[in-house]
Parts: sequence; structure tokens; C-alpha cells
Amino acid sequence: MQTSKMHNFRELIKSEVYTTSSKGDVKLQLTAAQIPFSNFKQPLETEASIYVNSSKQHQTFVGIGAALTDASAETFYKLKESEQKLFMEAYFNVDKGIGYSLARTVIHSCDFSTESYTYINEGDTDLKSFSINHDKEFRIPFTKKAIEATDGKLTIFASPWSPPAFMKTNNNMLKGGKLLPEYFQPWANYYAKFIKAYEAEGIPIWGLTIQNEPMAVQRWESCIYTAEEERDFLKNYLGPTLEKEGLGDKKIIVWDHNRDLLFERVNIILNDLEANKYVWGAGFHWYEDWKDGTPMYKNVKSVNEAFPDKNLIFTEGCNEGFDLNRIEDPKLAERYGKSMINDFNNGTVAWTDWNILLDETGGPNHVGNFCFAPVHGNTKTGELKFTNSYYYIGHFSKFIRPGAVRLSTETTANHLSATSFLNKNGSLVVVALNTGNVDINYMLTIDNKSASLQMPAHSIQSIILNQK
Repeated sequence: MQTSKMHNFRELIKSEVYTTSSKGDVKLQLTAAQIPFSNFKQPLETEASIYVNSSKQHQTFVGIGAALTDASAETFYKLKESEQKLFMEAYFNVDKGIGYSLARTVIHSCDFSTESYTYINEGDTDLKSFSINHDKEFRIPFTKKAIEATDGKLTIFASPWSPPAFMKTNNNMLKGGKLLPEYFQPWANYYAKFIKAYEAEGIPIWGLTIQNEPMAVQRWESCIYTAEEERDFLKNYLGPTLEKEGLGDKKIIVWDHNRDLLFERVNIILNDLEANKYVWGAGFHWYEDWKDGTPMYKNVKSVNEAFPDKNLIFTEGCNEGFDLNRIEDPKLAERYGKSMINDFNNGTVAWTDWNILLDETGGPNHVGNFCFAPVHGNTKTGELKFTNSYYYIGHFSKFIRPGAVRLSTETTANHLSATSFLNKNGSLVVVALNTGNVDINYMLTIDNKSASLQMPAHSIQSIILNQK
């Protein structure tokens, strides 16, 4: 873990503030430079302030990105060529865009595919018919363009939504059901086949989740596992199979569902030593707020405290119920800002949005589950629409780079939240979010130096401090 000298403020050569306001034309715009810091000033109780302790360092950052789904890929290839180029730069280039470094892919179909499909013929237990030819039309070339746009530095993990129908109790890829015991081994073999097939196409698979949303009976591809079933499938089949196939270095992520049951599920799996040895970390989503509108960030913290040797990764989140009339609603972007700050402050090492791109209807989706994405492509005009969510995510992904370490950070006002990281190049990045209805003046203190800054209502800022 790198050691910070930022608190000495010696040879401070550059400081910048970038701002995005939900209302207006200020989008990831440089709004201040050469911030004047002075000796520490004690804020009043009536003042908003952020305090960063750069000597208290925590988890190492892996990356930020999104899912490269069939829907995203198909929409991409309906854009004008100039817009396709813009899209790749806007998402994956650090200088011209927001520098995504992480991606999720899907093992055969999910709801954001135009149809349900698998890589084998129905009933092929031996997987002799296994082929990823379906993905070679859109998803694979799309993914390879993303890898190229990051100069080969894109970290990719994969997730299945359902085993093939014949392997399940309900004989259906949709509407839940469970994996039949006689297909535990063939299904474990399927993951290995997928990884090897994608890597043969030049798409390295860094890790995988065992099952997307294993407690949700959905009208789309879904499969149910209890915690004990997920644990036993991992330790008796998936873990040993990946090792046998020379894939033991792949990062296995458990749970991959909402924050509400995160702590319970992780305890049941990780308290089994045989299962524990295969687990890199736990993945989670943000949809638990359907209950009462309140995200359960505390459960992320509890897992981090109970299992500090394991990693936490946000594997999916999007704003549901696409409605073009809400495209500029500040709440959509602020959901990202609040979640990312709280998840990082509670120990999360990586954060993954859901669809990186959707069309003008919030699809395509074969079951009508239309959603928002940070960027929408109009398949009628071939043009892109960048929403506030894109810029809010960018305040993290553009400036906080893989290998950074999180610093202890706290605020004195509920409408002001913040997180901070120290990059490997020595730059210190603070991301601050104002969810209030009024512009604010706030104090930023880093160790023993303080500065006064301003922030619009419903906005997000990145403060970057560099030293020689």
C-alpha cells in the first residue's frame, strides 16, 4: 500500500476541480484551479465540510465499468460510425472520456438479449455441441472494440442468468427453477467451456459470478440457489472443475444479488473452509431499496469487517422503468453518486453499472423489462444521448485509477457526501456530492490544510491534487 505525503503539501504544483450539475450545461467541466489551501481551520457546526485523513488507508481499487450485454452490442452497431467511435472514446479513453477499466459479460442470454438462447443443443449433457457462434455477430466484436479502446487493459468478469432449460427443475430458462443435481457437473463444465471459448477469441476472463440474482424468480432467465446450495455447488463442482481445467486463477464471486441478504449469504458460504478457499469476494446489487426506498449500505460494511481478506464488488445497478420524460431527473444520476460513495467508503473495490448502452426505448429486451442506461443510442437517427448518470460515474472512473487506495473521509452535513483515493501516481482525488436544493460553500480539509470551495445544488465534484 502506497504511503501518502499529501498531508505535508510540499511542492503542490496543481489542483483542479471538475463539476457536473444536474441542472444546466456544466458537465465534467473544469470549474476551478490552483485551490488556495491554508493551515487547518476548524469548521463551525453550521458549516458543511469534508475531512480527509491521508494516513488512514484502506482497500485497493480495482476499477469501474459496466455490462457489455447483447442489447448494448446490438444498439452499438445501429449507430453511425462516427458515433461508434465517439462511444468507445467517451467510455474507455481516460483523456477524451471517463476511462472505464472494468466490464461484465453474460454467459449466453439474459433479459437484455433479443431472445433466449444457450451455447448447446437442448439435452446435450456432454456439451459436444458447445459453440459461442451466436455471440460472434455482435457481442464479441463489441467487446473486442472495448478491449482495444483500453489498450488491452479491460478487466472482464462473466455471469450466468440461467442454465439451459433441460438442466432445471422447471424445464424453463425463465421464471426461476433450480439446477437439477444430476447436472451440477455438466453446468460446472459449461463455465469452463465458456471461459476457454471467449479467451480463444481474445477476450480474457478475469473472474465470474456463480449466479446472477440467485434469490429472484424473474419472468426472464433466472435460477434459484439457497446459500447452502450455492456453497455446495461451488466447493464440490465449480471450484474443483475450474482448477482441473487450468482456470484456478479466475476470481470467483459469490451472491451477486442485493445488499439486503449480502451479510447472511456471505457468512454461510465463507464459514465453510472448503468453499471459502475458492472465493475471491462477494458481489452485490442495489435493488433492495424496493422495500422502503433505503439502500442498505451497512451490510456492505458488515461483510468488510467480518471478512477483511475477501473483496467486495458492486456487480449491477441501473435505474429501472425507462421513461423518456425522466431522462434529466437529478435523482437518476444521484442514485449513482450516493451508491458509489457509500459503497467505496464501506470497502468496495470495484463498481459495475448494468447496460453500458441501450436504445431509445430502454432496450432491446425480450421480456419488456426496459431500463435507463447512462448513454442511450437512437437507432432511428444513429446518434447518442449522454445522460447525467454518465457524467456522475465519470467523476469517479476518470480520476480514480486501478491500483489507487481509499483514504478515510467524512463529512459534517447529510446533504454532502464524499470519498477519496490516492492514485499510484501520487495524485489525491476527492469526489463530493451535493444532493441538496441549494448551492453550498464547503470546507475541504486534508490532514492539516484547509480550503474553501463552492458547489451548485444537485451536483457532483472531483477535486484532484497533484504533487511533484
